[in-house]
Amino acid sequence: MTDYDVAIAGAGIVGMSTALWAQRRGHKTLLVDPNPPGSGASFGNAGTLATYACLPVNDPSVLTSLPALLFGKNSPLAISYRHALKNPRWMLSFLANCSAKRSHEISGELARLLSHADAGINPLIDEAGAEDLVVSAGQLSIWSSKSGADSAARGLALRRSHGVLFEELTTEEARTMEPHLALPVARAVFYPTARHITDPQELVRRMHERFEELGGQTLAQQVQRATPEADRVMIETGAETIQAGKLVVASGAFSGRIPGVGTDRLPLGTERGYHLMFASEAHRISRPVGWAEGGFYAVPMDQGLRIAGTVEIDAVHKPANPKRIAYLKRRAEDMFGNLPQPDSHWLGRRPTMPDSLPVIGTSPESMNVIHAFGHQHLGLTLGGITGRIAVDLVEGRQPNLDISGFRSDRRFLRL
Repeated sequence: MTDYDVAIAGAGIVGMSTALWAQRRGHKTLLVDPNPPGSGASFGNAGTLATYACLPVNDPSVLTSLPALLFGKNSPLAISYRHALKNPRWMLSFLANCSAKRSHEISGELARLLSHADAGINPLIDEAGAEDLVVSAGQLSIWSSKSGADSAARGLALRRSHGVLFEELTTEEARTMEPHLALPVARAVFYPTARHITDPQELVRRMHERFEELGGQTLAQQVQRATPEADRVMIETGAETIQAGKLVVASGAFSGRIPGVGTDRLPLGTERGYHLMFASEAHRISRPVGWAEGGFYAVPMDQGLRIAGTVEIDAVHKPANPKRIAYLKRRAEDMFGNLPQPDSHWLGRRPTMPDSLPVIGTSPESMNVIHAFGHQHLGLTLGGITGRIAVDLVEGRQPNLDISGFRSDRRFLRL
């Protein structure tokens, strides 16, 4: 057996951030994942450091617009009804958290965590020498219909109440900022302090490289079971058994599949998201642009123009849905006019709790197991601060922000 101060299950942005924070603080750290660092959900996201994104998917408008979302030809939401019927607890809890009161509470929790996001990720970007991957050009959100523009008022007021800085633009100002947009612009909002990463997987790769330079170790195996004991955790990978003082579970959508860590009873769902890449089309846009009605971002990346987003509720193991890929292609052309065939497409699996809040904290079953997953659309943004919090908990220290709202034994079904 090999002894480690801390082992981390999962090498996405959250797990990698945890590992790098731990190694920076002098812990003997092991990162465990059968796949290359950053090759899961971190590979294909929109790359936005979305510190403004405190509005949860749980919103009262979901209840009023549910028929259009479920059956509309141009809906950014797709639901497998077979999957929904097999998982009624998750679906009911999600809808219960869409009340105005609960949505307001959730946005407050997210806003408080997001206010610490830069303090979590910036030191890791510097440590990894990845400053060249960060672009500070702001982020533009647009609504293409009057109904969409009008419906945005509540959310924008809520963001402003949480201290989010943004500017309302005229149609002309938005078109001057992004002249290649072919959509009508009924409303536009600019977040001037927003940043984006031009290659999220490269960021994770460089973080991993630096982690190993500092003495961290990586094991390309799957955590199959963990057994917490009084002063340690025994971790079985199939090939060997590892002993660590603490185990951090940061396996994203697969975090519920590790027996012994207290995650199997949690309502961890999967929001499947897609992207298309157009290698020669990055010139179409100069910053991330989110189209509200389309449910996706257009982002200039090192590899070209990325169209990333939408939500599909289905089983984690199902293959990519060609209808979702066709939807993104069709709506991308609505946004920009004619585009060539995409050079590639991708399906990612976002770990999603039914209240849109991550799970961060010690397991109710053992103080030696720490949960750090369920970040939904905000994994890249919140990965750094989640990693820092997780290492605080490894050290038995109280984080410098209240994380009680993210505990795993919270009440998810609120009727």
